[in-house]
Amino acid sequence: MLKIAVCDDEPGICLQLQGALAEILDRQKALHNIDLFDSAEALCRKLNTGMQYDLIFLDIGFANSEINGVQAGHHIRNVHRNNSISIVFISWEDGYAMDLFDLRPLHFLIKPLMHEKIEQTVNTYLEIIGFSPLVFTYKKGPETFSAQIKNIVYLESADRKIVIHFSGGARDDFYGSLKELYHSQLKERDFLFIHASYLVNYDYVASVKYDRVLINGSPSSLPISQSRSSEVRETHLAIMKRRRLV
Repeated sequence: MLKIAVCDDEPGICLQLQGALAEILDRQKALHNIDLFDSAEALCRKLNTGMQYDLIFLDIGFANSEINGVQAGHHIRNVHRNNSISIVFISWEDGYAMDLFDLRPLHFLIKPLMHEKIEQTVNTYLEIIGFSPLVFTYKKGPETFSAQIKNIVYLESADRKIVIHFSGGARDDFYGSLKELYHSQLKERDFLFIHASYLVNYDYVASVKYDRVLINGSPSSLPISQSRSSEVRETHLAIMKRRRLV
């Protein structure tokens, strides 16, 4: 799980970053936790407790703070001697290049923040750490295959085989267990375990009825087993809330 801190004394900026980061990382299927701080001191106090963050979005100027973002950056690099944290500085001004050079920031964002720039920064960070959450892997004999999760509509268990149904109609199959795949790879990627025979990608779910799931762009539906009905509805609602859809 990615641990992210957003530190800015403007509540609107904190909420904007929190929402943008959650949307981007949810779409990337990247598990994450985001903590908000309204001062550089508060962030440093948290770090002093031993808290470790992977990525910090850090404002430079604070109206009512004894230290600024640059000083907090030095605290991270020099006091904690932590070079593994990626720091993204944010400011209304762009004249801090020399002050930030020794802190080796990942990026510098100018306010007002643009969603496109935030996403570019996140994608750069994910590339640096080698994050590849969108790939589903499976074995056929001694060979390992991979598929983009965004292209998988659902998986079906039939005659001891798992059949992958891709968008566009293509299929592939292999021997395996839906339950094992769900817990090892697909639960964290927002798949719904609707039936002992079906795992459905949330991104292709048009709607969830009491006893069936309707698939986007398809006249057919997939059954929800009675034993899983309550869990499916709860999981579906939890995903929607996490993605800020309800």
